[in-house]
Amino acid sequence: MDILICDDEQLAVARLTRLVTQLGHQVVATVNHGLQVIESVKQKKPDVVLLDIQMPEMDGLACAQMLSQMQPMPAIIFCTAYSEHALEAIQARANGYLLKPIELQELKTALDQVTELNQAQMTTLEKEQIMEEKVQRQQIVAKTYRGVELIPIENIYYFLADQKYVTVRHKNGSVLIDETLKDLESELAERFVRIHRNALVAQEYIDGLEMVSSGQYQVRIREIPEKLSVSRRHLAALREKMQNL
Repeated sequence: MDILICDDEQLAVARLTRLVTQLGHQVVATVNHGLQVIESVKQKKPDVVLLDIQMPEMDGLACAQMLSQMQPMPAIIFCTAYSEHALEAIQARANGYLLKPIELQELKTALDQVTELNQAQMTTLEKEQIMEEKVQRQQIVAKTYRGVELIPIENIYYFLADQKYVTVRHKNGSVLIDETLKDLESELAERFVRIHRNALVAQEYIDGLEMVSSGQYQVRIREIPEKLSVSRRHLAALREKMQNL
């Protein structure tokens, strides 16, 4: 992990630097008071701040309060000679409170806890991202001369690409949107099937395939008269999809 050390005593800084290095972490900066911490955190973005409490200009508790407002907030471990500030440290969202002289094993335990917390947070974020990706939008947003239109996905027959825009054919007509077929296909793969490099069709509205010439097919779409061409490249996959409908 990247660690920032803040202490106004040079001997304490030197000792903490040695311990952090022994534990296999990297000291990205050392500073003397809270104001310097804020600037260094913005520049260096450390994972952890080892923070003294009694310092000039801005003490550690005031500094921790400011750090708690930052996004992302670094983990804070107080390293102090004073035991009476533990409650205030908790209120400042500190991740640890070590009393000087700090021993190697104590620092290791505190940093290991921060590592476990970070891993748990990452796991939670990854799960949330997966869940978010699984939740498909229920409407397509289109800007028209009437304003903003919301078109329910279940009302859409097909998407047809034409140069930089995509036509959305739906139960009440058609609109243009500024999206790509590739993105729409990726997001709506469970409901739409690619039939051509320029077309996606809603599986639930596919009425059948018909041959128009040797090796050339088109799709019939329920409820509307339009028929869309099927490319040879996508014909086999379309037939497979239709067998499962």
